[in-house]
Amino acid sequence: MVYMFDEVKGGNTPENIILLGNKGAQLSEMTGIGLPVPPGFTITTKACVAFYEEGKKWPAGLESQVKKELSKLEENTGKKLGGSQNPLFLSVRSGSYVSMPGMMDTVLNLGMNDQSVLALAKMTDNERGAWDSYRRFIQMFGDVVMGIEHSKFEEMLDKLKENCGAKYDTDLTAENLKDLVEDYKKLVHSENGKSFPDEPWEQLKMSIDAVFGSWNNNRAIKYRKIHKLRNDAGTGVNVQSMVFGNLGNDCATGVGFTRNPSNGDKEHYGEYLINAQGEDVVAGIRTPKHIDDLKKEMPKAYEELVKIYGLLEKHYRDMQDFEFTIEKGKLFILQTRSGKRTVHAAVKIAVDMEREGIIDKKKAVMRIKPEQLDQLLHKQLDPVAKEKEEPVAKGLPASPGAAVGKVVFTAEEAARMVDENPDEKVVLVRTETSPEDIEGMHAAEGILTARGGMTSHAAVVARGMGKCCVAGCDDIVVSESERSFKIPSKNNIIIREGECISLDGSTGEVFVGKIDLIEPEISGEFGRLMEWVDGFKKLKVKANADTPHDASIARKFGAEGIGLCRTEHMFFKPERIMAMREMILADNLDGRKRALDKILPYQKEDFRGLFKVMGGLPIIIRLLDPPLHEFLPSEDRDITEVAESMGVSPEKIRDTIKNLHELNPMLGFRGCRLTVKYPEITEMQARAIFEAALEAKEEGHDPKPEIEVPLIGNVREFSLVRKIIDGVAEDIGIRDKIKYKVGTMIEVPRAALTADEIAKEADFMSFGTNDLTQMGCGFSRDDSGKFLGLYVEKGLYEMDPFQSIDQEGVGKLMRICIDNARKTNPKIEIGICGEHGGEPESVKFCHKIGLNDVSCSPFRVPIARLAAAQAAIEQ
Repeated sequence: MVYMFDEVKGGNTPENIILLGNKGAQLSEMTGIGLPVPPGFTITTKACVAFYEEGKKWPAGLESQVKKELSKLEENTGKKLGGSQNPLFLSVRSGSYVSMPGMMDTVLNLGMNDQSVLALAKMTDNERGAWDSYRRFIQMFGDVVMGIEHSKFEEMLDKLKENCGAKYDTDLTAENLKDLVEDYKKLVHSENGKSFPDEPWEQLKMSIDAVFGSWNNNRAIKYRKIHKLRNDAGTGVNVQSMVFGNLGNDCATGVGFTRNPSNGDKEHYGEYLINAQGEDVVAGIRTPKHIDDLKKEMPKAYEELVKIYGLLEKHYRDMQDFEFTIEKGKLFILQTRSGKRTVHAAVKIAVDMEREGIIDKKKAVMRIKPEQLDQLLHKQLDPVAKEKEEPVAKGLPASPGAAVGKVVFTAEEAARMVDENPDEKVVLVRTETSPEDIEGMHAAEGILTARGGMTSHAAVVARGMGKCCVAGCDDIVVSESERSFKIPSKNNIIIREGECISLDGSTGEVFVGKIDLIEPEISGEFGRLMEWVDGFKKLKVKANADTPHDASIARKFGAEGIGLCRTEHMFFKPERIMAMREMILADNLDGRKRALDKILPYQKEDFRGLFKVMGGLPIIIRLLDPPLHEFLPSEDRDITEVAESMGVSPEKIRDTIKNLHELNPMLGFRGCRLTVKYPEITEMQARAIFEAALEAKEEGHDPKPEIEVPLIGNVREFSLVRKIIDGVAEDIGIRDKIKYKVGTMIEVPRAALTADEIAKEADFMSFGTNDLTQMGCGFSRDDSGKFLGLYVEKGLYEMDPFQSIDQEGVGKLMRICIDNARKTNPKIEIGICGEHGGEPESVKFCHKIGLNDVSCSPFRVPIARLAAAQAAIEQ
C-alpha cells in the first residue's frame, strides 16, 4: 500500500497512474530520470478506497507500512521526524489518477512543534523563516485537518500586520511571528476544544486521514461531476521531505509551464515569489513575478530551471505544468503533470509538436479532448464593436475567449441565477477565487479577479473549463459585502451587482456594458488539425439543421450533409402557425387541404433554401412528428386572441384541445400515426420537398432529398407512408429527374427488434436515441431529470442516458437492429441523430457498432468529427 518514490520503475504508466495517482506516478518518474526531487513515499489509491470501505479507518497493515517507509526516508535524508537536532519536516499532498487542482487537501511543514522550530532556526540561521513555517503549519493544519475556518487565521494575521504597520507577511519579524503562533494555538483550542497536536506522528496520521477525507469533500465531488471523472478511484497520499522557499531572499517557490497554457506559444511561462511557500503563488495573496525575472535574482537556479523546461518536455512529449522550490539557492522539482490548457493552446501545441517532430499526427489528434472544442466554437468580442469602447480596467489574460453578462460577487449567487434561468449570463467577480467557488465558476460565462496571477486558482480552473478569465486586475477594488467593485483610476466608477460587463480573456481587458459577440472560424492550426481528423475518421458527420442559416454554419464546420431537418420547427412562425391551427380545427378533408395549401409554399421555400446551401450533400427531412396539441394555445387569454383572429369561437378551440388531450402524448398520436389518420399532411410535405428539389435543380443545384418517417414500430406503418410519398413523386413526375430516398427513424424498441423486416422496405435508417432511450429505459425525458442525477451519483448508471448512450441497454438494442437490418439489406445506411450524435463517447460507440454516420447540432460537428477520428485511431 506504500511505495518510496525510488522503488517504482517507470512511474508514468496507466497502471501506476491509477495505483499511485498522477502526482505520485510522476514523482517516481522524475526521480527515476534524475531530476532533483525531494525524497518521499506514496500511499496508494487502493489504500484510500480501503479506508472508505473500513468506515474511514486505516486498513490493516497500513500503519506498519507507513512507519517502515518513514524510517527509510529518515535514513535517506539523515533527518528524524520530531528530532531536536536535525528534524525532518514533511509535506502531505493528495493526488488522484487525474489532476484536480485545488480540490483536495495539502498540509505543509508537518513536524513543526515548539522544539523542532528552534532546531530549524539554528540549522538555517534564520529564526524568522522557522517561525513563519511554524505559523503556516498551524494555520494550514488547523484549517485542513481540524476544520477551523481559514478566514479566522487570516483575520488574526491581518490584524497583526495592521498593528505592526506591515504591508506583506514578509515584513513581520520573528518576534511578531512567535506571538502569532501563540495566538493561533489559543484559537485552535477555543474553536476545537483540543490543544494543537505537537507529536509529529499524530500530526502525520491526522493529515493522511484529512487527505483521504478530502476525496469526498463537496468541491471534489462537484469537480468530478463537472469533468465526468470516476467517483471510485480514490486519491493517493504523497508524503515528501519538505524543502523551504521561505527561509530568506535566496529562497523562492513557483510554478512553471513548458509552453504558454493560454495561447500555446513556446516560451518560458510561469511565476515565482521570493521568500514564500507554494500556496502563496496559487492563492494570489501576493502578485508573483514572471519566471524570466529569476535570471537576474538567482542566475544559477534560473539556468537549471531552463534546462528542466527542456528535459520535462522531451521526456513527457507534452506540455508540462510543474512546481518548484529553491531552498538556499538549490533548485527542487516538487511535481509535474500534463498542463491544463485552453483549447486554443491545446490545438496549437498539438500542431506545433507534430511539426517539431515530437509527436505524430495520430498523437496530435488524440491530444485534444473532443468536448474541449466546444470552447473554440463559440463567440469572441466583435473587434469592430470593441474598438468603439474604452476598457475601464486591465488585468492578466488568464484564459481566452469572451464573456458578457451580469456581475455577481458570490459563487452561490452565480449558480443560483443560472439554475433558475439557464439562459441567464453572469460574470463572477471576486477578490480571488478559492476551490469552494467551483460551482459558481462553472455556471458563470467568465471570471474576473482583483488578485492572483496567471497560475492562480482562478486562472488554472478557468482554463480547464474553457471559461474566459481576467485575473490579477488590480485596477479594481472589490467589495463583496457591498456587492460592487470600483475602479479608482476611472474616477471611482462603481459597478454594482446585476450590471453588465464584458471581458476579453485574450487581452485582459474589462469593459462596462455589453459588447457584441462574433462567430468563430475554423482556420490556422485548428483547420490543419481538422484536416488530419478527416483523414482518420470513418464515420460521416452530418448536422441537425432546420434553416438555411443553421445549414450554412454546419457546412462551415465540416458537415457532410443534414442528418435531421425537423419540419415542425418551420410551422411556428406567426404566419404559418395560423394556417396550421386552421388545419387542426378543420371539420373535414376539404378544410384541412385548404389550410395545408397555405402552408405548402412556405415549406417549399424552406426546403429550396436548404438544397441551395447544402450544394449536393444529402438532406434527411423528417415528416411532421409532434402531437397536434403542441400547435394550439393553452392559456385562456391566448385562446381568446386566436379565436378572434381565426373567426371561430373560443369553445371550438377548447373542444379541440380537449379532444387532442392525451395522458402520455410522447407515446400517443404523433409521428407516422398522424399520417395514418391524416394522409393529406404527408402528401403536402412530400409535394413541398419534391417541388423544391425540382426548382433547386433548375437553378443549377444538385438536391438530394431523403424523406424520413418518424416513430414507426411496425413495417406496415412504414409501407403505408412510403406508398403515399412514392405516389406524390409519381404524380409530379420526379422519378427520372431527382434521386430521392425514403427511410425511417428507429425510436420504438419494436422497430429495432424487427429491423430485418423494415430494412427490406427502407432505403436508410436513423436512430432517434432520445425516444429510443425513453422507451428502452422507461424514463420520461421530461421528468427523469428529477432523479437521474441521483442514479449517476449512486453508480446505477455511469452517465445520464439522455446525455450519453446507455451502451449496455439501449446500445444492445442498437446492435440487434443493425445486425438484423444488414442481414436482409447489407448496403442499408444506418445513422443516428439527436444530441447523442455530438457527444464524444456516444460517437465512439457509433463507430464501434458500425454505423455509417452521426448527426448533431451545427456547433458540435467538429466535436463529432474529432471523436470519430479518435475512435478510428483507438480501434
